[in-house]
Amino acid sequence: MGYKITVLCENTVPVPGLIGEHGFAAYVETPESVLLFDTGQGFGLVQNSLRLKKDLSKVDKLVLSHGHFDHTGGMLAFLGVRGPCPVVAHPDVLLERFRYMLMGPVERPVSIGLPWKEAYLVTRGAQFQWVESFAEIAPDVFLSGEVPRRTDFETGDPKFVVRSNGDWTPDPFRDDYSLALKTPKGLVVLLGCAHAGLINILDHLTNRSGESRVYAVLGGTHLGFSPAAQLDKTIEALKRFDVQILAVSHCTGQAPIVRLSAEFGSRFAFAPVGYVLEVDG
Repeated sequence: MGYKITVLCENTVPVPGLIGEHGFAAYVETPESVLLFDTGQGFGLVQNSLRLKKDLSKVDKLVLSHGHFDHTGGMLAFLGVRGPCPVVAHPDVLLERFRYMLMGPVERPVSIGLPWKEAYLVTRGAQFQWVESFAEIAPDVFLSGEVPRRTDFETGDPKFVVRSNGDWTPDPFRDDYSLALKTPKGLVVLLGCAHAGLINILDHLTNRSGESRVYAVLGGTHLGFSPAAQLDKTIEALKRFDVQILAVSHCTGQAPIVRLSAEFGSRFAFAPVGYVLEVDG
């Protein structure tokens, strides 16, 4: 058996019978383990897993990319099927998170964090395993840990904020995690939203894993919320990795998707619910 990633939750669906929602989740099968990466909002996870014949009860670990509702909202639905399960994440997934949104005539902070308290999730079977650094969480499956911010163009979205000392401050997104599968063809990198910056993430994972080849990148890039200049520099930097499959979705945004498709041609793919990426073991 090789490596197989199936998108279970995403904003769009290509065929009837599946549910689209603003969010992301992927079912990750490796030769030795089964992981669930994020859970979406919770509307489509179970239905889509049944439709796509991906058994949530076989998941060895749930991995959370960060603490936003559209990546954690399906935890209760997942635990209802799976029962008690290890949940690998950064402790900051529990932080109250907000984003400035237009509410009437003005923008104000709106709560967008994890919908439930830790204690309640624990009673439902969440067995939290807090990890803050790069780690191998299953054979040939690496968790990014906290990603150093080293590029000068990946500045993040200032509308994401947290409360600090009674004031609103930019969300540091220490908990923005990605996965890297070490395959014979190189790394397969799975993103949640890439709040840490796509190039920061790829640099970090190649440096820490010891594998310089990036065969595939799958998931959200958050380029849809970034300045045009950042997209230009991201594309320029991305080309040096010689990625063979660039399968983006979720928060990438329609305009950046069109641009990425034009730049990467046959190596580009859109990854809605039901998209499958396979690599021989």
